[in-house]
Amino acid sequence: MNVESIRLTELSACAGCAAKLGAAELRGVMERVSPATNARVLVGYGNGDDAGVYLLREDLALVQTVDFFPPIVDDPYDFGRIAATNALSDVYAMGGKPLTALNIVAFPEDLDLAILAQILEGGAAVANDAGVAIVGGHTIKDAEPKYGMAVTGIVDPHRIVTNAGAKSGDVLVLTKPLGAGILTTALRRNVIAPGDLVEAVRWMTTLNEAAAAAMLAAGARTATDITGFGLLGHAESMARASRVRLLFNSKAVPMMARVLELIADGIVPGGTRHNAETHAGFTEFALPVPEAVRMALSDAQTSGGLLIAVARERLPLLLGELNDRSTMAAVVGDVCEGSGIEVR
Repeated sequence: MNVESIRLTELSACAGCAAKLGAAELRGVMERVSPATNARVLVGYGNGDDAGVYLLREDLALVQTVDFFPPIVDDPYDFGRIAATNALSDVYAMGGKPLTALNIVAFPEDLDLAILAQILEGGAAVANDAGVAIVGGHTIKDAEPKYGMAVTGIVDPHRIVTNAGAKSGDVLVLTKPLGAGILTTALRRNVIAPGDLVEAVRWMTTLNEAAAAAMLAAGARTATDITGFGLLGHAESMARASRVRLLFNSKAVPMMARVLELIADGIVPGGTRHNAETHAGFTEFALPVPEAVRMALSDAQTSGGLLIAVARERLPLLLGELNDRSTMAAVVGDVCEGSGIEVR
């Protein structure tokens, strides 16, 4: 079979981070599990943060994370780049620097190994750009191809960025637009042409390294990256961990081209619909917010941007640092007293 004729997205039931187990379901499982931990664990999975942090010494801690998923695009090289960018993102979200990675691969026995080589080349290209050494990995046979990385990084224990530090009066800033799940689903259903996915691929292969450097320079202590649970899902984790209420201005949230149009035409992945059903339990929408916008705010992102909560007096500094690094800086809301999410 001609390698170029194979559509990777047709080999999987779910694509990208939309393949994640639902947040509510996962939380229910983890509440039944007794964690193996010790006093050196500075950040575990209790608050649903992006990565774990383990103290090595007073001035140094490890940041560890793992992420892998089925193909979200058909091009193997781009799939590898997206998966690697996404895996590294959790370390950046914690204010850390990724150092090493292990490849995680599931691959069908009857699929051309040249495809796997291209996937791994894509991952290696991103790792090289990030200064990350791939030191090994693990492969298994599977009917669905899957790829990702287990990543280890370092962070200053005194400058860890978590999802639990947002305070009333802070301002919310988003560093990438939404809509990757909608657009990739549209291509999978042959509703848009491959060229219409260029913007989404560009964003999904943009490292959050510059955004992380900007938030550290501005003194921000709270952030999370937006992936499979959508903007509202990850925002709720921040609100719950910080014991605050997040208020979003829906008109200020950036969207990729054609996203709202496609949603209006019924192009919505199952993961996004599941997110929206879950998010309805903790989100209060103002009546003027259109249904398409509500769905976009729940769209299952892959390798999305950072949602940063920063003190209002430091907002100009953060925006300047992001601008200096040619990184998107959309002021999308505020932090206030209370709980849950409000969208206007």
